[in-house]
Amino acid sequence: MSNIFKPGQNCWRVEHADRSAVLVDGENYFRAVRKSLAQAQQRIMLLGWDFDERVEMHDTVETPEGPLRIGAYFDWLLQNNRDLDIYLLRWDTGALKSFLRFNGLRTLIRWYFHRRVHFKLDAHHPVGAAHHQKVIVIDQDTAFCSGIDVTNNRWDTRAHDDVQELRLQPDGNDAGPWHDAAMVVQGDIARALSEYAEQHWRDAGGKQPKAVTSKADCWPKGLVADFKNCPIAIARTLPEMDDQEGVHEIENLYLDLIAAAKDFIYAESQYFASTRIAAAIAERLSEESGPEIVIINPQSAEGWLESEIMDSARARIHEAIKARDKFGRFRIFHPFTAEGTSVYVHAKILIVDDQYLRVGSSNFNNRSLGFDSECDVALDASASPDTAVAEQIAYTRNDLLAEHLGVEEQAVLAAMEQTGSLIGTIEMLGKSGRRLRRYRTPDVDAVQEWLADNDILDPKRADNVFAGITSQ
Repeated sequence: MSNIFKPGQNCWRVEHADRSAVLVDGENYFRAVRKSLAQAQQRIMLLGWDFDERVEMHDTVETPEGPLRIGAYFDWLLQNNRDLDIYLLRWDTGALKSFLRFNGLRTLIRWYFHRRVHFKLDAHHPVGAAHHQKVIVIDQDTAFCSGIDVTNNRWDTRAHDDVQELRLQPDGNDAGPWHDAAMVVQGDIARALSEYAEQHWRDAGGKQPKAVTSKADCWPKGLVADFKNCPIAIARTLPEMDDQEGVHEIENLYLDLIAAAKDFIYAESQYFASTRIAAAIAERLSEESGPEIVIINPQSAEGWLESEIMDSARARIHEAIKARDKFGRFRIFHPFTAEGTSVYVHAKILIVDDQYLRVGSSNFNNRSLGFDSECDVALDASASPDTAVAEQIAYTRNDLLAEHLGVEEQAVLAAMEQTGSLIGTIEMLGKSGRRLRRYRTPDVDAVQEWLADNDILDPKRADNVFAGITSQ
């Protein structure tokens, strides 16, 4: 039994996973998705913030079977398997841009009349909120829970090259280096995620999906599992509505994980704009023997409006935390290529010590904690008798740092053993080439003047300072 997961409080359910693996960056994710989809016998369910049928799932390592374009790949799967049904549920507001693309609209119209393709727009959310989770379930056997939508700007290799022809989007543009993450699971945990997907489908007005009676093995062929025979928790955010109580499991789990940390908290998030999370971090930093905390953020949020709101929120929160970081254990870093190009961080990962690993769709912002629908999965090494689970969690953290620093995982491990510090390791290894640059608050004087009149880290205060805008 886990010593931290509490169904009904900080998670929905805890279920057994026969196998699970962390997938870092779009190439690895789309390769695994393709291979899993190819094993489907009866049903595929996809829930997403966005879906672009034009996305090409390139692979620089293997030669993919079937069409590269996801829409054509779905057609290919349907043609080769007359028993297969595909269910696509995406956020309604974000779908508006799809109707402006001729090819996209043509595909959607064709699928609308296809008896085994079921496409719905999810309007079951408050005004301004988003259907934000990214879940794919194949035959109730294997499931993906991630921060990666099947849409443009998500594909990249772990090299994050400055120039990458395969990264060109359907419009011919290159969004630049993009960092993301996902988790794939198999077993009872996949069946639970299937129930989650079915419920969202029905809430959006869809009829009961086709039952799955097959016992197919849909694990991506050739993918080595990181973890075996482990309990995994599912945590959700669901907004309060007339026909739905608000669910804040994700927020509660974040706070419980931060409180449980002993040595290290390592996080990757698109935003850092939640004062509740910031207050919990500040409390731990005030402890003489509290954990070291490193957050990996993009240099700036995407888009002018998001940048204006979310970057300003981060600046204020950063300075507020620094004022309470008496022992110098807090850092925000941004990844850059060797040529100095910013790598956009879209991953949503939290790793606490070598005990807890969490991957999903939620960011460190208020929308993810109570306004949008979100779904995360999490592992607790103490719930498994296998010591390899803790070792793999530590490896995953070191491997992520190695990617950002342009070194091998063994170099990070050696530096960690030498310094005993995440911050020390980053400073030791990040001197040239690919690196993590420390965040610097723009216009410090203006931020500190604003903070003098606003105690944003008061945990009793309603957290509506940085409501933010639609996240991705």
